Amino acid sequence: MVSNEDFGRYETAWCPGCGNFAILKCIKEALAGKDIAPHEVLFVSGIGQAAKSPHYMNCHLFNGLHGRGLSVATGSRLANPDLKVICQSGDGCTYGEGGNHFLSALRRNVNLTLLVHDNQIYGLTRGQASPTTDPGHRTKTQPGGVKLEPVHPLTIAVAMKTGFVARGFTGMQEQLVSLIQEAIEFPGLALVDILQQCVSFNRVNTFKWYKDRCQALGDDYDPTDWAGAMAKSHEWGETIPTGVIYRNGGREPLEESFSALANGALMDQKRDMQTVAKIMESFA
Repeated sequence: MVSNEDFGRYETAWCPGCGNFAILKCIKEALAGKDIAPHEVLFVSGIGQAAKSPHYMNCHLFNGLHGRGLSVATGSRLANPDLKVICQSGDGCTYGEGGNHFLSALRRNVNLTLLVHDNQIYGLTRGQASPTTDPGHRTKTQPGGVKLEPVHPLTIAVAMKTGFVARGFTGMQEQLVSLIQEAIEFPGLALVDILQQCVSFNRVNTFKWYKDRCQALGDDYDPTDWAGAMAKSHEWGETIPTGVIYRNGGREPLEESFSALANGALMDQKRDMQTVAKIMESFA
């Protein structure tokens, strides 16, 4: 049986009280709870405090460029479908620099899990507004308050009929563990946007701020109702819903129709080096 300890314990570079600690704990619990061993999972991350999370685990890891984690995760999953591939990064990395890659991933529907640490701020670069920062929020680079409308990633994902769309919160850890497990098991792209506190650079959206607003969806909520999910995904204010916002089992994962996998995993296929040489020569 796999345990949390199999994923190791490391000294981190995070501020005391950072929400990343809770997310890391929940990820370990989710993997151990499903008996997924360190060698069976690949974490891909971008740049930022959230992207450091896999550094503090015993696991396969590819730490890529800012906003480009999903590209590597997609290629990795197509090359080796036997791996559980989890892309993990922050709201700035995923929805800002990686915005186009985020949209492309939703369209492709590759069977991978996307965990986004969403603290509504750029933490690594010391407190600039991120794509999810609320209007009016004052920062050092927006002293007059943010004027732009925020990105609503869950609404975007539901609008594109993404297979699995969920929101978690670091103060609701039992639910978050369950959401991560559901996302990993879902056959297609699964997004979990995880609300977390940044104790150093976001003094507005604090742990208490989220705690006072986050409410788990009830048993009467139907995540397969697309119109209802669209409305629910856009709720933000005095009440913030958490749980599975939308589930669409009707989309086929890209791997199912990806012709290059017809003869098995790409990593196991033999390469015709003469053909490769001809292709390379064509660029000369």
